[in-house]
Amino acid sequence: MDLPRLAQLLDTSSLLGACGSLDALGPALFKALGRTLPVQRLALWLEVPEADPPVSQWAAQLGADGMLSEVGALPGFVEDTRRCQGELWDMEQAGAMAPSEADREPLLPRLRARGFNAWVLLPLRSQDRLVGGLALASTTPGAFREAGPDYLVYLARFIASFALRIVRVAQLDHLNARLAQERDQQRILLEITNELMAHRDPRDLFQAISTSLRGHLHHDAVTLVLAGTGLKEARVHFSDFPTGRGIIQENQAFSLPEGPTHRAMTLRRTLVFSQAELDAFPDPIPAVFRGEGIVSLCIAPLISLNRVMGTLNFGSRQAHTFTPDTVTLLSRVSAQVAIALDNAFAYQEIQALKDKLAEEKLYLQEEIGKDFGLEMVGSSPAFQRVLRQVETVASSDATVLILGETGTGKELVARAIHQLSLRKARSFVQINCASIPMGLVESELFGYEKGAFTGAISPKTGRLELAHEGTLFLDEIGDMPLELQPKLLRALQEREFERLGSTRTRQVDLRLITATNCDLAAMVEARTFRADLFYRLNVFPIHLPPLRERRDDIPALTRYFTQKFAQKMHRPIEVIPTRAMEALLAWDWPGNIRELENVIERSVILSPGRELKVPVSELQGREPRAEPVDTGRLTTLEEAERAHILKALRESRGRIGGPEGAAARLGMKRTTLQSRMLKAGIDPKAY
Repeated sequence: MDLPRLAQLLDTSSLLGACGSLDALGPALFKALGRTLPVQRLALWLEVPEADPPVSQWAAQLGADGMLSEVGALPGFVEDTRRCQGELWDMEQAGAMAPSEADREPLLPRLRARGFNAWVLLPLRSQDRLVGGLALASTTPGAFREAGPDYLVYLARFIASFALRIVRVAQLDHLNARLAQERDQQRILLEITNELMAHRDPRDLFQAISTSLRGHLHHDAVTLVLAGTGLKEARVHFSDFPTGRGIIQENQAFSLPEGPTHRAMTLRRTLVFSQAELDAFPDPIPAVFRGEGIVSLCIAPLISLNRVMGTLNFGSRQAHTFTPDTVTLLSRVSAQVAIALDNAFAYQEIQALKDKLAEEKLYLQEEIGKDFGLEMVGSSPAFQRVLRQVETVASSDATVLILGETGTGKELVARAIHQLSLRKARSFVQINCASIPMGLVESELFGYEKGAFTGAISPKTGRLELAHEGTLFLDEIGDMPLELQPKLLRALQEREFERLGSTRTRQVDLRLITATNCDLAAMVEARTFRADLFYRLNVFPIHLPPLRERRDDIPALTRYFTQKFAQKMHRPIEVIPTRAMEALLAWDWPGNIRELENVIERSVILSPGRELKVPVSELQGREPRAEPVDTGRLTTLEEAERAHILKALRESRGRIGGPEGAAARLGMKRTTLQSRMLKAGIDPKAY
């Protein structure tokens, strides 16, 4: 190589030595080659296999004003340069091509069409590796023939050494970027792992994961979707959408087929959907996401133990939010979350069963102390009719409403129905709606979560859950608070409810039996009991006759209770006097069987010998006599009001509140009646 050429290469070397990127190498090459070659257009490409995209191009053209301007690379430039290492390279040696032979390559006609009459295609090789390619074009015919093939070959190798350095720098930068990205992802995964280990409750776990990812990703919403059986339907189990418009909500069920969630679960890989792809799904899917403003969606399936339990859905109101690197991260996160959520749900289920067993144990311990010998004693026609009704309805799951006065044995009938039913192996759970303060009925019936109200330091299982697959007996249903009745109605119709302080819907399967001594139909008319709940309860009513309507059963009941208490108290009672039995038969028994049982128990206590001593005088003198009110003697409004209050108290046996209380009979509030009684000097205990 002559000295001028060598000097040109040294000059070129000084220009290229300071280049650290493709964008810097291109202009430097144009400047260096332009001193020795008539170049009007230069195109350059370099390949970094690890990068995305792996090939970078730069092209520029010298304008008529002598200014250099970047232009788009010609189509086919990279492909034609790659082919130069084969047939074309062997044929042209240095890569210079005559116009007559140039038509064989697709790139060259495009150059000719743009007014270029000479061109050369130089593969940039280094150590048998193709680093990139260089294309030179000139409007002067034969512009590159003077340089000669040997010089062009040497020039290509010379430039390739600088290009290789730039490629290696790019590879190193790319590797550093990948390492930094991997480090960031590992930090996020470690953060997620710490959250997984710190939370056992599924909701707390989901919220912690969402909060952690929100600090690294640019999403607006994340939802946890759990699939039903057969992958035909799913439910939004949890949702974290602070700026949501209420279209996507927790516990919202939807059909899976033909939706983006179903597609991700079927393919078992993380998918990204653009707005156009979401709009392509059938209604109402496009309307849901457009209504929430979601234009980009990423769905990561949750796979645990080779089963798809659901998906994590990330939504964004900006396009192109979910890059390939983000998808990779979410795929790795979803794998961890799937196992953790599976364990959390299993732990929650075990904890729920444990709590239920603990509640059942406490409940059964309370029940053990009670005598449930099912004292269904009696042979009267009225009572036999009740027994036939019990036998008829027991085998079904129909709701039973037991009606009757207080003390007629409604709870015993309810237990008999349970014992004769297919649910007898499961729990019989009862709750007396009148014995629990109004503010606690809901928590006792439906249960509550930790922190639902002041003092709720731990979750509590409600009676509905305790009665799952068994029987729930609601005694005194007429005293159920009116504001609680719609929730009870929904639980009966839909067989689902929510605990206090929870948004999670719980399923329950139970048989309901209710009882009351109130006239529910009259309460419906008075709007103190919901009509729809009454019709739901009144499926199979059973009317228990009062004891005064089944006097034939009094002797048998007397003998039964006498034997029961005599054995319990170790009394040798064998005789029931005729006079005592006649007194028992003559009494009206306003307290029904409960009153009879109490009288017999007191009689056994008073009987030291073989004969039952019944306090007959107490039976004859205990019933309060209503004093007739002579309205003709009432001279003032106060006296008339006092007389009406006294009459109502006698009829209600001193009870003020409740549907059968004096306040209800007088059509006034309980507090109002108490105030007027205090003013009139009336003591309700006397009645």
